[in-house]
Amino acid sequence: MINSEELQQEEAVKDAAEETAADTAEAAAEETPAEEAPAEEAATEDSEAEKVAAELASVKDQLLRTMAEYDNFRKRSAREKDALRADIITTVTSQFLPVMDNLVRALEADCTDENYKNGVQMIYDSFMATLKELGVEEIESDGADFDPSLHQAVQRVDDSGLESGKVAKTFAKGYKINDKVIRFAMVAVAN
Repeated sequence: MINSEELQQEEAVKDAAEETAADTAEAAAEETPAEEAPAEEAATEDSEAEKVAAELASVKDQLLRTMAEYDNFRKRSAREKDALRADIITTVTSQFLPVMDNLVRALEADCTDENYKNGVQMIYDSFMATLKELGVEEIESDGADFDPSLHQAVQRVDDSGLESGKVAKTFAKGYKINDKVIRFAMVAVAN
């Protein structure tokens, strides 16, 4: 028969075995989350890295679009500025052209005072130099082919010395800036 000491020893061994099994199960349970935790952390880090990369790409795209928009704005502003400059020069010059016509008439008039005539010539030359600096050009007319985009025919004349369609006489000079006409040249055209 089994004596009580053996029974107690067997129970102690069983208890020890159960405790060891419980400790092993707890250790295994603790190790499993520890092993799973790095995997979960790695997945979380990958997900966060993807989010940051997507956000970075979005910000980069937005920056490139903003830069392109600014470049287009700068170019458009420069074009508008150039067009506005030409319009302002055209408007101001057209207001001064009657004064220029009067200076030309004064130069063509007979004058006995040579100093007076030289003074008018100096004013005319100064005025023409200023117009040239602004990009204003005189439209060629006398002897040139009649061009309705540059000339305004106010008279037709019979001139045997000129071909038909040529400008015979200029009544008022025409001016242009670049390709924009400020004032058409008023001319007589040969038949």
